[in-house]
Amino acid sequence: MNDNAQMIIVLCSHLCADGCRPLEPSEWTRLADTMIAQKLQPRDIPDFSDEDMKRYFGYGEAETERIKRLLDRSGSLSFELERLSLMGIKVVTRADAGYPRALKARLKGGCPPLFYYAGDLSLLDRGMVGFVGSRTVGDEDVSFAESIVRKVNSNGFGVVSGGAKGIDSVSSSASLSNGSFAVEYISDSFTRKIKKKEAVAAVQNGKLLIMSMAKPDAGFNAGIAMQRNKYIYAQSEATVVVKSDYNKGGTWGGATEALKREYCPVLCRDNRRYPGNTGLIEKGAIPIDDSWDGNVGNIRNLLDNTGEQITLFNEQ
Repeated sequence: MNDNAQMIIVLCSHLCADGCRPLEPSEWTRLADTMIAQKLQPRDIPDFSDEDMKRYFGYGEAETERIKRLLDRSGSLSFELERLSLMGIKVVTRADAGYPRALKARLKGGCPPLFYYAGDLSLLDRGMVGFVGSRTVGDEDVSFAESIVRKVNSNGFGVVSGGAKGIDSVSSSASLSNGSFAVEYISDSFTRKIKKKEAVAAVQNGKLLIMSMAKPDAGFNAGIAMQRNKYIYAQSEATVVVKSDYNKGGTWGGATEALKREYCPVLCRDNRRYPGNTGLIEKGAIPIDDSWDGNVGNIRNLLDNTGEQITLFNEQ
């Protein structure tokens, strides 16, 4: 790990915070932009005086004291990172070559400064299709998801999901069972997840990569869960919505944001019994059914036929 990466962890990780508030992603982005403009690097910060903080960053006394307190925890943070590493959990930052390039390209400054992870980061460079949907699903939903995952895998793509109960875990497990790979952007309970026998085996076999912006022992937080939705869309060649509520819930919120910001093509199961699915299709999601062959390369044909989302592929 390079010096810049270490400094990002010191300033932004929620490990060993002890009442000192780490920099949030938006705060880190502003600081990083300022450093770039000043031709500075994160590794320079420990050498700054209070006056330097004010001169380069415009920080007042409170902000300067906050940075100094964060720097003071570097020793205890190193011990905690070593403990997590023994569990198989490591850290990748925006200063590391292994950071998800697709997220940098599509989310720009909206990328988190760091992720905790377990597994092979090189999986991020392979093509994958996102799968999202309700936690409460029926046999039909499971069957549809597994069928589409099988087709996606046969076309050489892995699966990216949120790793949660329901469609997320169904699609991820199906991809692994098919001999393909899966990436999971989880939002909580990393330390519990990494202890599960199936997860450990898949990680060790190089088939599963688990990523989280939340500290490993964090419980469920609705805000973080909503944030991680965009990582799924930004990481994928296209994302399949299997089942969504209408105008509520994380699946609806994530899909509508992806449609608005054009992170990737949004495909939606054409099931008119689900008002949420119908609503997303009306908003521009591409309808698919069991006949779709899972070939992401033919999405242009789907777009040409439906007239929806064509701007995602139009040359500027």
